[in-house]
Amino acid sequence: MSTPVLDVQGLAFAYPDGHQALYGVNLHVHRGERVALLGPNGAGKTTLVLHLNGILDAGAGSVAVSGLPVTKDNLREIRRRVGIVFQDPDDQLFMPTVRDDVAFGPANLGIRGGELEKRVMEALDKVGMADYADRPPHHLSFGQRRRVAVATVLVMEPEILVLDEPSSNLDPASRRELAEILTGLDVTLLMVTHDLPYAFELCPRSVVLSDGVVVADGPTYDVLTDDALMAAHRLELPFGFDPRAIGRR
Repeated sequence: MSTPVLDVQGLAFAYPDGHQALYGVNLHVHRGERVALLGPNGAGKTTLVLHLNGILDAGAGSVAVSGLPVTKDNLREIRRRVGIVFQDPDDQLFMPTVRDDVAFGPANLGIRGGELEKRVMEALDKVGMADYADRPPHHLSFGQRRRVAVATVLVMEPEILVLDEPSSNLDPASRRELAEILTGLDVTLLMVTHDLPYAFELCPRSVVLSDGVVVADGPTYDVLTDDALMAAHRLELPFGFDPRAIGRR
């Protein structure tokens, strides 16, 4: 089998106050997969994500992206390969215009002129925001800002796109539009979410993290229809949503 895009082996981590957040996580994601990372609050999902591009250093174990270890010496390339879109788009948008925000990353890599403009507009086009390139981000709706935040990551041509609660605070139309964008992207996707219908719609595979360990890893349909697993790890389907009524995707 090919080298995983994401290879996490025995990852353990404790915060300075002594709180142990991860207890030996193993996770392998291959090119083109769309994987949902599920689990209750406090499971360690955010801690895991912050290891993927070196924001946190592993206490034990290792993380590699397409064979490249996540170490301090490799951080510049790792952060190009792993694009994280945080839950609040305003954490990623800080320039005067949408164009400037999307250009910020590649410009820091030394890309200039026509090549920079081409990459910026291609990224904005992928998320349906090309017509807003010269608008100030704070004049956009929340859903539009989230799409621009995705573009600021896509412009870096990452190997894996990590999304933290991408559907939170979106109205139904914005939620659907973002789903259509994400399914159309040619990129490996890891999506951290409490939105179980969104996971079912977008991700054929789900990994459940609970108390710092992986407790399930398999087809999303199988995970969401395992009543004992769901109850044991405080995962609840919203009223009216039943994967069994929809069937396997």
